[in-house]
Amino acid sequence: MGLADEIREYVLVAYIRPARRRGESTVTVRAGDVHKGMGLKDRMPAVAGALGATKFEQYAGVRLIRREGPHQGANLRLTFEV
Repeated sequence: MGLADEIREYVLVAYIRPARRRGESTVTVRAGDVHKGMGLKDRMPAVAGALGATKFEQYAGVRLIRREGPHQGANLRLTFEV
């Protein structure tokens, strides 16, 4: 499993599934929180790329509805409809 796949799986398990269990219609993911939560170092562009790609939407069954902040920075916030 490559890093992008690991990032997608982490976000699915840590953010998307819990939001669905809570009955939420959307969830916002901050790239820096994912980076830190996974214990990554200097891999922020990989986090942004993995989550901003259509492949993540298909993998997790979500739809990206908002993207805010720097495109590859820690404060990139992606809001998904779950």
